[in-house]
Amino acid sequence: MSPTASNHLAVPAHGHVTFLGAGPGDPGLLTLRAVEALAGADVLIAEPEVLDVIRAHARAGVTVLDAASTRSPVGAPGQAADGASTAVGGPVLRDAANLVMEAARGGKRVVRAVPGDPGLDTDAAEEMLACASGGVPFEVVPGIATAVGVPAYAGVPLRDERGTDVRFVDARTASERCWTEVGASDGTLVVSATLETVAAAAGELVAAGRKPDTPLTVTVGGTTTRQRTWSATLGTIAQTLKQAKVLPAPDGSRPVIAVVGECSAAARRERLSWFESKPLFGWRVLVPRTKEQAASLSDQLRSYGAVPHEVPTIAVEPPRTPQQMERAVKGLVTGRYEWIAFTSVNAVKAVREKFEEYGLDARAFAGIKVAAVGEQTAAALVAFGVKPDLVPTGEQSAAGLLEDWPPYDPVFDPIDRVFLPRADIATETLVAGLIELGWEVDDVTAYRTVRASPPPAETREAIKGGGFDAVLFTSSSTVRNLVGIAGKPHNVTVIACIGPATAKTAEEHGLRVDVMAPEPSVHKLAAALADFGAARRDAAVEAGEHVTRPSERRPGARRRRVAP
Repeated sequence: MSPTASNHLAVPAHGHVTFLGAGPGDPGLLTLRAVEALAGADVLIAEPEVLDVIRAHARAGVTVLDAASTRSPVGAPGQAADGASTAVGGPVLRDAANLVMEAARGGKRVVRAVPGDPGLDTDAAEEMLACASGGVPFEVVPGIATAVGVPAYAGVPLRDERGTDVRFVDARTASERCWTEVGASDGTLVVSATLETVAAAAGELVAAGRKPDTPLTVTVGGTTTRQRTWSATLGTIAQTLKQAKVLPAPDGSRPVIAVVGECSAAARRERLSWFESKPLFGWRVLVPRTKEQAASLSDQLRSYGAVPHEVPTIAVEPPRTPQQMERAVKGLVTGRYEWIAFTSVNAVKAVREKFEEYGLDARAFAGIKVAAVGEQTAAALVAFGVKPDLVPTGEQSAAGLLEDWPPYDPVFDPIDRVFLPRADIATETLVAGLIELGWEVDDVTAYRTVRASPPPAETREAIKGGGFDAVLFTSSSTVRNLVGIAGKPHNVTVIACIGPATAKTAEEHGLRVDVMAPEPSVHKLAAALADFGAARRDAAVEAGEHVTRPSERRPGARRRRVAP
């Protein structure tokens, strides 16, 4: 946490409460102030669905309390974000307001997070009053209101060029008088309801004077990759939902936002539906990498609307004989090498760890030329404090690096040796190419790659049963290892490969390759998958078919699909 945040969040000894709006569901909609407050919190109190949104921004060790459990027995443990249990005792059974005040009176920084905006949450208002009455200081961090954020993600602007009047109604608490008033209006109406009661709300509006052919949209799972929107009219929405075969929620309550009025006309929404029309919207994409390796790739997939699922297929371990690596690092410091070439992020990590072991830092690279294969490797070097002298201008591979690598020249190169820290299973392409260019190469095993442990049973079943829409294979080893630890992906799963060698290995394992990256880059691979998804979506729309994900084409999936 930055010093600025720490000073800003300083609180008196008796504690402090922040009532925080978590927005409509997309974690990316949290405000900067919300992230700052979460980073300084000692205690988080929220319902489970809200905790999923905010938890990533909390510090390790924060105590997390479930506000949905309004009856918490004496001494019931709260679960810390790092897995530790923290007892929060009390002499009586407590509701959320008591949990908030009890934690604050213990001198804690408390964040009470609610869906949407605290100003529109009646429970939050009651808890604020309880804090005010009890002398507990508090502040409010607004969030994007669900009734505003969801229509924006559904492609339904609430006002048009004529400045249409907008009114908001909560169908769960609306009185007969309220329905009569909004029914007489011709402006845009935003109704908070449930999937089970929205048709009844439409009937109330028709009974109050709205025309049955008034357009409306109904959105469930708004701002998340589970979002689904139906366009209909007040008179047809019941039939539309029935034909969609939407399963009822187990507790009879699935929140929706319905927008009534000309702004929600189907033809208009089709042109403005920017979120649900993303090329990989809702696709579950298997990324056979660790979270650390897959961070930027997963972010890219999310920008296409996908839900990435990282499954490491290899584990990195130290070399069996570390002496070779130790000698090479010492030679690096004593001037044995003209160049050092990094072919992976793991190689950078291995050398960095050796440096730290010897008390060295990036200054030890002074006078040595540094080469990197690929953007990710170069970024890892920059994070280490080293700017690469050579990165391939063309193909991001060993072959691409060789195309740009200068031949050894005894006039200009005082030393003819290259340090190449690599994996134990690396190919000989780079070594052979450098030798051909006149260089001597110290090919050193910096780390070993071994097959990772199998993923959880649920993930294995999803892989073999068609629960994933696509899988990205970034090397031949990821193909072999994934099949080895989890089984062969189902034939409905789209197989995307980073290059011809990887594709050949996939085919040898009986997989149909659907997508190939135009060049060996993980980001080009993700972009190629997005292009595939866009073409697939366009073909379905042109044929007048419902746009489905690949996993929805497997036997039995249609029945399960209708439960957003």
